[in-house]
Amino acid sequence: MVDSSETVSSVINAESLDRRVAQIRLIPQRHGTGEHGRIFAQIARELYVPHLAPDFAYIHESPFYSREYFQKVYDRAYSATSGFRVIDQAHLAQAIAGDSRTLLIFRTIMGLTREEFSHSTALAGEPLGLKSLSAGKIDSMERSGTSASAEQASLAARTLTQIIDGTLFGDPGGGLRRKQEKPDTEDGWLSVQKFSDEGVPFALFLHQRHYGGAFRQILDATSTQRGDLLEDAVDTLFTENSIPFIRTGSHNQSEISQRFEVQVTPAPDFVVFDGAGILRAILECKGTNNGGTARDKALRFERLREESKRLGGIPLIAILGGMGWARVNDTLGPVVRDTEGRVFTLATLHEILTLTPFPSLVGAVPATA
Repeated sequence: MVDSSETVSSVINAESLDRRVAQIRLIPQRHGTGEHGRIFAQIARELYVPHLAPDFAYIHESPFYSREYFQKVYDRAYSATSGFRVIDQAHLAQAIAGDSRTLLIFRTIMGLTREEFSHSTALAGEPLGLKSLSAGKIDSMERSGTSASAEQASLAARTLTQIIDGTLFGDPGGGLRRKQEKPDTEDGWLSVQKFSDEGVPFALFLHQRHYGGAFRQILDATSTQRGDLLEDAVDTLFTENSIPFIRTGSHNQSEISQRFEVQVTPAPDFVVFDGAGILRAILECKGTNNGGTARDKALRFERLREESKRLGGIPLIAILGGMGWARVNDTLGPVVRDTEGRVFTLATLHEILTLTPFPSLVGAVPATA
């Protein structure tokens, strides 16, 4: 029997990805089953764990949440209200009617989400028989500058005024306090003016981040994108390199089964094929920052390995993200085994183009005119 350290070294030091796969395939021949788990765990620890990154380390770019956009709209609100000094209901309405994006600034000062402000407009408008502003309307005003009617601007201004002067929401009692009892609005518009003129002390800025949740708004707004982080990266890589593929989540599962004879359900996240329409590889993307969840997700690759064998040894490829996979013994190690080492992360994804069958597939999608 070959020493396990030699086997691990041969895998790690393989001169190409295809050679790495070949070395991993030799493990069952060189070692008894009792050694397999330890060997695959060691390979996983040395080769793949260093490239894992937690998805909480990143946020998606979103122009609406950028500092540049906010600053531009803030400047409009500041100018329209003379530095938040001419801030009566009529002037607020005039500012919002003149540039509806400024509602973003005024709503943020109140500390309310779009949905919360929408409900607030219902409270403020009901005594006058006015229709509330929907969350969608508020979003389109703030994000796109969709025009607001005189009535809508007036209702928004009425709501803002009643919120900040404390008349819209009564004294809650019972150990509760209104959200507007915060440093920049505790004295109404006077507090706003003070911080606008003098700036916010760094300790106070950090406290508000601690109090409100770091990056909470943009994380909530981009939750769908974060869920598709790995899939989007693969999609982009294949598209840019004209590799024929189907992202199966956007297709009928029966279509995938009929076209490629893939019978496992749900179908793998991606099927890759050649110019003749012949299946060449299947890919599965799995991200998690929880070790227990990673263990459960690892079982998916065991099922896909059996399907890969049934299809004649079609390469099975894993795209992984999140620190949950750093638990190598019962998560990443088994995935390395089931994929024969065809494991990639966001940091190494570009290397997939050197792995069989991808070199022969690059450019296989005809360029469109």
